[in-house]
Amino acid sequence: MKVAMGQFAVSREWQENADICLSLMARSLEAGADLLVMPEGVLARDIADPDLVLKAAQPLDGPFVSQLLAASRGNKLTTMMSVHVPTENQRALNVLIAIRDGEIVARYDKLHLYDAFSMQESQRVTPGDVVPPLVDVAGMKVGLMTCYDVRFPELARRLVLDGADVLVLPAAWVKGPLKEMHWDVLVTARALENTCYMVAVGECGPRNIGNSMVVDPLGVSIAKAAEGSALVMAELDPARIASARDALPVLKNRRFARPELNTQ
Repeated sequence: MKVAMGQFAVSREWQENADICLSLMARSLEAGADLLVMPEGVLARDIADPDLVLKAAQPLDGPFVSQLLAASRGNKLTTMMSVHVPTENQRALNVLIAIRDGEIVARYDKLHLYDAFSMQESQRVTPGDVVPPLVDVAGMKVGLMTCYDVRFPELARRLVLDGADVLVLPAAWVKGPLKEMHWDVLVTARALENTCYMVAVGECGPRNIGNSMVVDPLGVSIAKAAEGSALVMAELDPARIASARDALPVLKNRRFARPELNTQ
């Protein structure tokens, strides 16, 4: 599988962000990518206006996603990102969508909301209550996670036990003391402990670190972006997964049962 990581700084104007997404889709398709992953919350962002998440939220049949769906028709590129979708009581869901050939082929409502490091995502966003699905892309199974989810190893392990070869993580990882180290350690650990690929794509800009990366099943970083806008490619090889799991059979050696979601 050839994967593209489309890293950019999200602006407060949704059409500007849609135009960037469309450009990244076109460039990824031209480069022969099977999968394009973009950051979390690509519809709109303003660090001075946290309520923009709610004010700019659109339904999945709204103009933002509709433009991307139209551009995806007639080709096999799968594109993933997260957007905020309005719900009742002036709240939103943080929804990771996978689109291909004019359709939304999968959605995942973020389970773990970022109520940490003085942030309170749950003030505006309602958590999901369903384990993410797997998406077939170029003969590999892709599991869906979003940003803060990477701090919860149970979700990654559950997805891999469900059959995931690759874990995708759109993110908007906030800058701060030790935060880049946390990102590197957590993304690498989720790949290594599950002997799978991790494709972690972060937003860049004034608030977030960027640093998108692909980590292979033995914890080797095989592609990485810096702090600015970028489109970075990597090849994911099923043979590398098989080799890693033969050498390091942690999935066979485990003594704990498959994690289950607590919905209470």
